[in-house]
Amino acid sequence: MGKLRSIITGSGSYLPPNIVTNAELAKKVDTTDEWIVARTGIKERRIADEGVLTSDLATFAAQNALKNAGVDASEIDLIVLATATPNRTFPATATTVQANLGITTGCAFDVQAVCSGFLYALTVADNMLQCGNFKKALVIGAETFSRIIDWKDRSTCVLFADGAGAVVVEASEGEGTIADRGILYSHLRSDGRYEDKLYVDAGPSQGGDGYLKMQGKEVFRHAVSKIGSAIEQALEDNGLTGEDIDWFVPHQANKRILDAMARKFSLDTSKVVETVHKHANTSAASIPLALHEAVGDGRIKKGDLVLIEALGGGFTWGSMLFRW
Repeated sequence: MGKLRSIITGSGSYLPPNIVTNAELAKKVDTTDEWIVARTGIKERRIADEGVLTSDLATFAAQNALKNAGVDASEIDLIVLATATPNRTFPATATTVQANLGITTGCAFDVQAVCSGFLYALTVADNMLQCGNFKKALVIGAETFSRIIDWKDRSTCVLFADGAGAVVVEASEGEGTIADRGILYSHLRSDGRYEDKLYVDAGPSQGGDGYLKMQGKEVFRHAVSKIGSAIEQALEDNGLTGEDIDWFVPHQANKRILDAMARKFSLDTSKVVETVHKHANTSAASIPLALHEAVGDGRIKKGDLVLIEALGGGFTWGSMLFRW
């Protein structure tokens, strides 16, 4: 009997139809298209309409992923949803998605690690599948970050947006080698000393809602350093170099961070999946959104070695390797 391995068998995504360009934002806050593009690479973003919930985006992305995997919702026995913008304080938004999909068995819960959320959620699902307790999982990253943005704060309102991405992950037997399809490795870290660099300034235990606050220069500095170390660890632990990676699908926060990582690890820029220019930073949704785009247009093919990474508020960060 081989070792249980978690294989990603399908991906999906959903983006709200409402596109907001930099030029439109410039009419509301003191900024310009040139300023935003030069510092972030962002040209436009998607914003959910009033009344549209995180669970709605997540459900649409999940349905898309199930269709592409050729899996019926009734076969799913585990849902792990990464989000920092849940419908309610409780219950978990994942349970709403479970109900929307007509699933009445198995379990569903949320994971909160902000922009690293999808990476954390995929690692959790991988471990639960490897234990043999579950067979097929939906892992979703979904956000309505527009709900926690101060639209008068030009330093943050230009950066974040809404969207959802999902993957279907199935337990399968393999030899447990780097050549196998499936999730090969994950490396997760966090350090709560940096909480005040990127946070929301209120919450239930503080008596209310709040807005996202960020020390941009500090976040950029830590992102380059911590993401770099996580990627280095992933390559070193698996005896790989940047040249061995077929596709790099990073968290889509800032084009300058993406470029810095590509240079540091000698990654061919043609191997970097980049969607930040049209999606902006969708937090936990950014990696699965970018992944699905590259799978959908044929760039990522069966057997390709994929590296993903992220850093989120807290800080949380990490990296993962999987073979598509």
